Amino acid sequence: MTYKTLIIDDEKPVRIAISKLGRWAKYHLERPAQAENGKEGLKAMRELKPALVFLDMQMPVMNGKEFLEKASKEFPDCAFIVISGYDDFEYARTAIRHGAIDYLLKPVAEDDLNNAIERAMKSLHPDESFEDSSESPKDNPPAEDVIVLIKEQIDKNYSENIKVSDFSEKYFFSGEYLSRLFKLRYGSNIYEYLLMIRMERAKELLRERDLKIQDISLRVGYSDTNYFSKAFRNYTGLTPSEFRRNTDP
Repeated sequence: MTYKTLIIDDEKPVRIAISKLGRWAKYHLERPAQAENGKEGLKAMRELKPALVFLDMQMPVMNGKEFLEKASKEFPDCAFIVISGYDDFEYARTAIRHGAIDYLLKPVAEDDLNNAIERAMKSLHPDESFEDSSESPKDNPPAEDVIVLIKEQIDKNYSENIKVSDFSEKYFFSGEYLSRLFKLRYGSNIYEYLLMIRMERAKELLRERDLKIQDISLRVGYSDTNYFSKAFRNYTGLTPSEFRRNTDP
């Protein structure tokens, strides 16, 4: 069985790019139909009953926010992927609130697009297998669980090289979507949280006078002491040496 797909975006080059980059046959999808705005997109949804919809947030006639509010209620079994030119937290929060599977930024990378498609199709059809799919649905927790795993990873392994892209590749969510969801839950994005954990630990270690700053840098995840000093100064307003001097023994 194949499923219908719809792209709603007022930029024709974007619609063409998505159509070319998507691995439609692999995910049992027909090549996408297209609409130029939310109003036309809603009409197309009523006619086509697509399983998967891509939409922009900033469109004429009916924007993405208005479209999602209507479409998510009328078509609760449809998966939505937002593709936006705006790195805007409010847009992302609206998309998440209305159940969007992912939030990708333009220009869309092929791997990010297809990872989002795979996640959407597995959420809609968990018992269906997809060709060359390396992970089964049970291996892919919901995004809300993934951000908890990311926080736990940071809390325990902040001294290691932690990259959002590693989680993105493993769990088939874009880095932008995970970071926004993380911020909704914890009040800061993933890298801001990692920085806070490292810098607060560095402050604790700097109070131990016998520890060299170079050793402290390594213990909180920085192999380059100069880079650590710059990051610490940006975070606290003081260099590590100045902070140590101003701290009671």
